[in-house]
Amino acid sequence: MPLPTIPVPPNLHGLSCDVADDMLHRIAHPDANSPAPNPDKLPAATPGGLTVHPLHAAVVLPSSQLQPAYSYAMSSSAPGGEHHASGCYGGPSCSYSACSHTSYAARPTAALLPHHMPLYTVPTPTIPLSSASTTTTAVTAAAAAATTTMNTFASAPVGNSTTVASSSLSNLSSAASSCGNLSTSSSSSSLSLTHGFDACQSTSYENLPAGLLTPVSLRSSNGSSASSSHQPSARSSISSMDTIFATTRKPSLSTALPLSTSASSASLSTSTSLPQVLSFDEIRGELEPSMQSVSKIMCANRGEIAIRVFRAAHELSLRTVAIYSLADRFAMHRSKADEAYEVSGPNVTPVGAYLDVDRIVALAVKSGVRAIHPGYGFLSENSTFARAVEKAGIVFVGPDPDVIDKMGDKTQARTAAIECGVPVVPGSNGPVPSLEAAEAFVKQHGLPVIIKAAFGGGGRGMRVIRNESELSEGYLRCTSEAKSAFGDGTVFIERYIENPRHIEVQILADNYGNVVHLFERDCSVQRRHQKVIEVAPAVNLPTNVRDAILESALKLARHIKYRNAGTVEFLVDPQHRHYFIEVNPRIQVEHTITEQITGVDLVASQIRIAAGASLESLGLQQSNISVRGHSIQCRVTAEDPANNFMPDTGKIVVYRTSSGNGIRLDGGAGFAGSIITPHYDSLLVKIISHASTYQSAIRKLLRAITECRIRGVKTNIPFLQKVLLHPEFLQGVVHTGFIDNTKELFNFPVLKNRAQKLLTFLGEICVNGSAVQGMVGEPGPITPKIPTITNLPDPMAPPPAGWRDILLAEGPEGFAKKLRAHKNVLITDTTWRDAHQSHLMTRMRTYDMAAVAPHTAHVMSKAFSLEMWGGATFDVSLRFLHECPWDRLRQLRALVPNIPFQMLLRGANAVGYTTYPDNVVFEFVKTAKDNGVDIFRVFDSLNYVENLRLGIDAVRAAGGVIEAAICYTGDVLNPKRPKYNLPYYIGLVEKLVEMGIHILAIKDMAGLLKPHAATVLIGAIRTRWPDLPIHVHTHDTAGTGVASMIAAAQAGADVVDVATDAMSGLTSQPCMGAVVTSLNDLGLGEAFNFDQLQDLNGYWGQVRAHYRCFDSEQKASSSDVYQHEMPGGQYTNLFFQSMSLGLSEQWGAIKTSYAAANRLLGDIVKVTPSSKVVGDLAQFMVANELDEEKVIAQADRLSFPSSVVQYFQGLIGIPEGGFPEPLRTKIVRNLPCVQGRPGANMPALDLVKLKRDLVEQFGSWITDTDVMSAAMYPEVFKEYALFVNHLGNVGMVPTFAFLKALPVGEELVVDIEAGKRLYIKLIAVGTETDQRGMREVFFELNGEARKISVPDRSIAVAHVTRAKASADMPNEVGCPMSGTVIELRAKVGAPLKQGDPICVLNAMKMETVVTAPLSGTLELLNVKVGESLSAGDLVARIKPAAP
Repeated sequence: MPLPTIPVPPNLHGLSCDVADDMLHRIAHPDANSPAPNPDKLPAATPGGLTVHPLHAAVVLPSSQLQPAYSYAMSSSAPGGEHHASGCYGGPSCSYSACSHTSYAARPTAALLPHHMPLYTVPTPTIPLSSASTTTTAVTAAAAAATTTMNTFASAPVGNSTTVASSSLSNLSSAASSCGNLSTSSSSSSLSLTHGFDACQSTSYENLPAGLLTPVSLRSSNGSSASSSHQPSARSSISSMDTIFATTRKPSLSTALPLSTSASSASLSTSTSLPQVLSFDEIRGELEPSMQSVSKIMCANRGEIAIRVFRAAHELSLRTVAIYSLADRFAMHRSKADEAYEVSGPNVTPVGAYLDVDRIVALAVKSGVRAIHPGYGFLSENSTFARAVEKAGIVFVGPDPDVIDKMGDKTQARTAAIECGVPVVPGSNGPVPSLEAAEAFVKQHGLPVIIKAAFGGGGRGMRVIRNESELSEGYLRCTSEAKSAFGDGTVFIERYIENPRHIEVQILADNYGNVVHLFERDCSVQRRHQKVIEVAPAVNLPTNVRDAILESALKLARHIKYRNAGTVEFLVDPQHRHYFIEVNPRIQVEHTITEQITGVDLVASQIRIAAGASLESLGLQQSNISVRGHSIQCRVTAEDPANNFMPDTGKIVVYRTSSGNGIRLDGGAGFAGSIITPHYDSLLVKIISHASTYQSAIRKLLRAITECRIRGVKTNIPFLQKVLLHPEFLQGVVHTGFIDNTKELFNFPVLKNRAQKLLTFLGEICVNGSAVQGMVGEPGPITPKIPTITNLPDPMAPPPAGWRDILLAEGPEGFAKKLRAHKNVLITDTTWRDAHQSHLMTRMRTYDMAAVAPHTAHVMSKAFSLEMWGGATFDVSLRFLHECPWDRLRQLRALVPNIPFQMLLRGANAVGYTTYPDNVVFEFVKTAKDNGVDIFRVFDSLNYVENLRLGIDAVRAAGGVIEAAICYTGDVLNPKRPKYNLPYYIGLVEKLVEMGIHILAIKDMAGLLKPHAATVLIGAIRTRWPDLPIHVHTHDTAGTGVASMIAAAQAGADVVDVATDAMSGLTSQPCMGAVVTSLNDLGLGEAFNFDQLQDLNGYWGQVRAHYRCFDSEQKASSSDVYQHEMPGGQYTNLFFQSMSLGLSEQWGAIKTSYAAANRLLGDIVKVTPSSKVVGDLAQFMVANELDEEKVIAQADRLSFPSSVVQYFQGLIGIPEGGFPEPLRTKIVRNLPCVQGRPGANMPALDLVKLKRDLVEQFGSWITDTDVMSAAMYPEVFKEYALFVNHLGNVGMVPTFAFLKALPVGEELVVDIEAGKRLYIKLIAVGTETDQRGMREVFFELNGEARKISVPDRSIAVAHVTRAKASADMPNEVGCPMSGTVIELRAKVGAPLKQGDPICVLNAMKMETVVTAPLSGTLELLNVKVGESLSAGDLVARIKPAAP
């Protein structure tokens, strides 16, 4: 970007330093007579506010002084050449570089940075400021870093000064990437140089949030140059608190440049600018004499065809002129021409600009145009335009206007064909002037018919009518579209031939009556009569048919005395009969494939013929034209094929096309940053393949379109791939009905777009911070490192056999027998579930588990199981971690094939907090078993046997290991609490054994099982059931966990639960190392490698430190658990909930109230979901300052938490001893109560319908496991699915980047799948928001610049948004596509039948009627004519008719 400069007049060149300083001072103070400041005494500011220091002087002026300063600098009274003296460093390139702003006075304050002395020159290229080595100092420090002597430059870092607002200091670190560096060499008196003049590709400079630097050059006495950098920012807002920054850079690629250390011997001169790319003027060859008449050519078109014309013209050494509309002011075709002019004026519309004959011709005359090429579409078939061009003395590159009249009018063309004996389709003899005339034709010739626009093509103004009811609407739409697209609403009618092939012949004719064909193209792959894929030559076309078609084309062209390029189009029916349909008197979109197979440049030939060349002079005799190979073209468009090809609009953020052998790209609208509007055709690029065979051409084209990456708008690429792979296309037997009749073409895979979604997610964190609830502070600074395990050289090697191998071989019953027969006590590691639930609020991500899963498979191969799924981890994964819990299960199962996986199943509650229909529980358990769960620990939060029975039956049906749990509460040894005594637990175990369980679990969820109690309870069970395997689970809240597990083992337990040391203790499970070594001392333990356990534990220590932002505040054991009996897993989460409710300072009161709430509820078993009921009631009591007596007294008036009410209704089961009265009656009041098992009478959930609804709502990525997630947590899953659709799968993101914004300049490596790795670097975060409240975040993705717009949720944005139609409300009518309302068809209050029109939309020149989806009365009409709508906007609301 060139910088505006205030030049130094020639008489000021060559000033000495002292004189220059004086000049600077006087520029700032024209009326001052005071001497210049002493260079040795560097003031921070001179009187009047001018900041100056010599040589490296940076001058800051308010805008009011800019004009006087400029005038003074340019005046003859300024200090002059008389100061040309020894010691001068002057040179002709001295200048004052100003802020990159068009109007200096427009800025409230501004900066002038003088590059006086020959020491500086200012090349055009700019580079961003390096964030890695920026230091900030005041002006005096900056001056001290760079004195006026060359000796200083040779021995100290160069102070590169730039002026920025003090308010922008924090943004300097995110200004840009390190594109170039400069520093001094430490080894000698020389400068080290890194060439970094190429502009940073991350973004346009206008969008950078902070300052830029411009490189300037030093030149030593031997002519070598060194470069440093500085420039005021185009975006910096200079304030009264401006500061001068000194910036030093470290080299990344250095070249030593010797410099003299003597200032007197140093000779500096100006340096030259970097090499510049030559312009077309500089490369343009000598114009051929025969081309003088078309020496300057305009293309009266836009986009791809305009670029195609300009390229051909440049190759012919012609000058080129583009036109554009205001909407196209950023379009690419502007930059491809030598000159470009806007077609502007009152009421000029985006389309109208290219249809305005008078303005276009006037522009051509004014700019000296000698020839005009019309392209295709717009005015290309408008004879009025052609005549106007010729009348203005300009050559029209196309047919004679009279021929355009005749061939552009399809009815006249038909007549001409009949005259020369070319077969035609039966149709009207001329235009059909009215609906009545159309009805008469149909009555005479029958259906189906096709209505066509007499002028134009491209599928617009065309409708197939298959029954009489469609005729009226079809006729009106065709005439309306034809008038809108081509300026003439004339139409004609033909009999419609079912499933023909569309074959067209390319012709060229000169001004001397010579005509040749360039063979045919097959354009049969069409949608809505719009060509999609074209092939040349046509395959499987009999030779005699081809010859007849080619001869018919030549016959007609000669008959009408055709000139220039054109296309004669035919239909070929299944019997190989061909019928003329029309002549397109212009170049065609698909001309490219003819060029590929013939080697003839059609556009260049057009221009040469227009200049007077004959076909013979061009070497284009028919005998010289032959077919070479096969070529196929596909049109990549901004359309959504999954939504009826609705045109898409928006900004292209990623645009990567393909290339390679046999591939040609003709593009125009498609490029990164391009805005796709609804005003024009949605074509982005044409991709053309050329190969020796038809099949090879298909493979090349498939490869090319698959390489494309276009993000920001939807494209038809998935559809093109489907077509190219379809057997009928591969065999070359397609017809014009192929797309409409082949439904499988519309079954598309889900577009992943993973990289773009990932950048959006990271950008969200950069702007708004992590959205994971419960974070306090930031994650730990150390990223966990994968451990090196002692004596384990390859963790990825197959692990040793484990207990899962026994399970798979023996089945659940045999597995249980083997377990009971095993002499040593086994362990279950809870690190992957309960341990992090207890310590880290269940926030541990799969990413950190999977990192050491292979190591765990080896180190823990002798473990009974890994508890790793179910319970709270299920909904937390979806709700907070944005992870699919089923993906976690599958991923870890693949990494740990040898150790059984154990889950926590809440009986009839599955993994939820409520009751589900029985079929949901059974299907959930089966799905869990199929995806990797081996052992199901089934429990009920109230020890309610009927709820347990359902879970046990579901596990048995699925073929899993049934580990039924009795939940331990109270104290089995305390005679004062007889409710939960030893007989109670023995009786409960007996009922479970009768159900045929495989293993008994004792689930001590609060850590209440003291060592002696463990001995008594487990000893009694072992005595009663000697063959029953026993598995004991506890929490170490009171600090007795290790002792209790040793006591349980000694009493006869087979398995005990532990957690790796770093994740153990307190509210988690007992310490693994302590339990394992203690058991070994007793001769009861398994022979684990202790060193390996400690290696693995080291990793988990780092993980816990990394997750410190979720760690509980508990620092020591807490024996008060024996009073409140709060489960360990609930302890951390309840503390966080209390913080959220503003009750953190009353945590002690909450624990006391927890015990009171338990008593009020009837002294119940407390585990999810019953523990949630107790916790909710406790917080409710504290928040409302209630004790037990007040709750009982006011129960009939209080608004209790819903969980408490539902508990008393019996919705989670029946507690031991029943519900306390009269409290239950007071709380439930008039609500119904459940008797027996809550889910027993619930109707089955239709899971098939649920999946169908989810697919319709969220997309085809929905799987059967997603259906189960939605059945468990409908709203939570909905939020998760919306997150996935918006931001994708973020599970592969390293945790440090998941929880905290990336540091600027740091590279993030993400493996999105095997063999696909992304390298992501944050470049900058915008400091400003736009009117929508969006901030821009700049990344590099695999070295390419990406820009993401993210809503800043910290600010309130006021902007108008249109209401959206709800997908759940069938009576709300949504806008089917982005477009403009051009007609209203219904009024509020009017009755409507299903299918009645409501309004008409126009988008991309295609009209669509919005119809009523049901019968009723129009209740709301939410649109007006002329309004622009987006897809999904609410159009209308209908009051349904009474049934």
